[in-house]
Amino acid sequence: MHSRVSLLIVAAAFLAACGGSSAAGTLSPTPLSGTISVFAAASLTASFTALGVSFRTANPGVAVKFNYAGSPTLVTQIEQGAPADVFASADTPNMDKLTADGYTSGTSRVFAHNQLEIVVAPGNPKGITGLADLAKPGVIYITEAPTVPAGKYSLQALASASVKVTPKSLETSVTAVMSKIELGEADAGIVYTTDVTAAGNKVAGVQIQAANNVIASYPMAAVKGTANSAVADAFIAYVLSSKGQSTLATFGFLPAA
Repeated sequence: MHSRVSLLIVAAAFLAACGGSSAAGTLSPTPLSGTISVFAAASLTASFTALGVSFRTANPGVAVKFNYAGSPTLVTQIEQGAPADVFASADTPNMDKLTADGYTSGTSRVFAHNQLEIVVAPGNPKGITGLADLAKPGVIYITEAPTVPAGKYSLQALASASVKVTPKSLETSVTAVMSKIELGEADAGIVYTTDVTAAGNKVAGVQIQAANNVIASYPMAAVKGTANSAVADAFIAYVLSSKGQSTLATFGFLPAA
């Protein structure tokens, strides 16, 4: 009897040291806590904001702050010392640059794909039907700077369709292009399908033929020196999970695989 009591005491002490046990007899994981800052491409604004809400719901002890901008702008900010824990890029070259410069931790993972779409005002008043119409007289076309992933992809799409058009302005992000279309400051621009979807009835979209479209790959990685690697890694894993992928799909993103 004495030996049985001793064994029970030892077992209880072991479980207490390990953080307790669940009703099923398995050890409970340590809850995540703390804050992370996610630097994400501007085209991820709506989807990552939603992902942040659901991630915090699943992990009440954490807080996620987002900084949205064009991918090259985010790279510059990180390399100049801005505090970031996770970087999500709209292309691989910007992620590769950050990695080559020694600012990422671990291997980056592609978590989504995207494609281009022409954005116009509601009702499409200029009658844009495809890339060729962007060069029509009287059409004010704007796009992102070539250093911005969407701007680079737009140039590739236009070249594929043999369309030559001079944009009236070069913006720093897709959100800047979207804003000018919504305000009526331009007639058309090239953004991502997800941007058109997120804007709802504020704009209209014109599909680009598959033969001329460009598929964008979105990689993400933890930033080297993150103050909260556990939460950073957990957020990345959440985005890559089936639930995270389902959320991204509702915003028009194509699967990571």
